[in-house]
Amino acid sequence: MAPTWNMTRLAILMAAPLLLSAPAAAGEAAKPAETPAASQSDVKPSDSPPEIELTAEEKAEKESRKACKADICSAFRAKQASGSDISCNVVKSWRKEQLSKLVGKLKVSWPYGPVRCTSAVNLKRADIVKAMSEDKLEMQLDKHSVTCVVEREKDPSTDIKFEFSPKVTFEKGKATKAKINWGKIEAPTLIKSALWTATAADNTVNMLSGTLVEDINDFIGKKCDEVKDQWAGK
Repeated sequence: MAPTWNMTRLAILMAAPLLLSAPAAAGEAAKPAETPAASQSDVKPSDSPPEIELTAEEKAEKESRKACKADICSAFRAKQASGSDISCNVVKSWRKEQLSKLVGKLKVSWPYGPVRCTSAVNLKRADIVKAMSEDKLEMQLDKHSVTCVVEREKDPSTDIKFEFSPKVTFEKGKATKAKINWGKIEAPTLIKSALWTATAADNTVNMLSGTLVEDINDFIGKKCDEVKDQWAGK
């Protein structure tokens, strides 16, 4: 499969999680699902995911995302309309092995090295509280930009920048409909051509609305539960 297709799919997958503060830090092992029928004595050491030591940079990324996540959750879950609007910089790094696993689900391979993406998250606190309090509300988010640096083994690193302005419909505290609304793309010519084709198609037929809705509801629920101690007291 062509490398440009891999890059296209990865860029699409990156956008929604970065908007709402990126998910688990690079290198973190996923928690295994709890199974009531199995006791601790039934679990063999080999059944547990291996411990992966985070680098100093990955630890710093994780902490910065936690503060941003708690601030957003204070509006979504605590419904605190008072205070300043939410503004924070989100940084997310992926190791090569993580990317290989991610795009492997799409039946393609990852030919490059690590990727590091940054985005300035800006959300109106009052709009979030309204979305969670009113029976139905369509919320237009401001334009957000994502910049990614893609490391390559034999060539210089590649920079990719893309913009999107999501529109999300909430009903009774849940996202029910969404559109990413892709905008400007800056990338090397070959990659830009592939990205433009994919994002233009999504703007027309809204292929990724279900994915964005799932990401938002997962954030409001599970992700906010992870930092409840931080936002509950705000």
